[in-house]
Amino acid sequence: MQAFINEYGGQMLTKSAEHLYISAIALGLGILVAVPLGILLTRLPKISNFVIGVASVLQTIPSLALLALMIPFFGVGKFPAIIALFIYSLLPILRNTYIGMKNVDRNYRDVAKGMGMTNLQSIFTVELPIAVPTIMAGIRLAAVYVIAWATLASYIGAGGLGDMIFSGLNNFQPPLIIAGTVPVILMALIVDLLLGFLEDRMTPAALRKEE
Repeated sequence: MQAFINEYGGQMLTKSAEHLYISAIALGLGILVAVPLGILLTRLPKISNFVIGVASVLQTIPSLALLALMIPFFGVGKFPAIIALFIYSLLPILRNTYIGMKNVDRNYRDVAKGMGMTNLQSIFTVELPIAVPTIMAGIRLAAVYVIAWATLASYIGAGGLGDMIFSGLNNFQPPLIIAGTVPVILMALIVDLLLGFLEDRMTPAALRKEE
């Protein structure tokens, strides 16, 4: 074990940092775009199915095909990988935000309106806190997807733990494959646990008691 750490430890740390960097930016962009868009779609029912349908179609594009498609437009490296991973993160966050906001009991909206709240105040004060568990479930799912798919980003020179995995596969070095795979699994588990903790903190106390 000590020999394994001595040989691959430094590389594992460097590649893990690259992997986390790519994944975090892609997921962050996905949240910034998909959450507001999901909320907006609950107010625009005529186009909601179309927009979610487009996101669903993008999700079906094979990972390597999407990464290859990025090259003519953005070249190689981290930037095209982040764009591709951002696209993959959209659907689970968008869909869950839309469903979470849509499923808020209409009575809550009526009460907010009766209290003189504007539409925006109702969203942020009443509806969004109630929808938090559903939205966070989508974010957690997207996070696991992005971390897993980021391994393929090494094919376009983005770095990350995929470099170790595919180098091990190409050179028939099982220890190198393990050195790349284990951190990906641990990263996905830890991020999911942290987001689960954040979900608990963000969920209103009354809803936590009901659960």
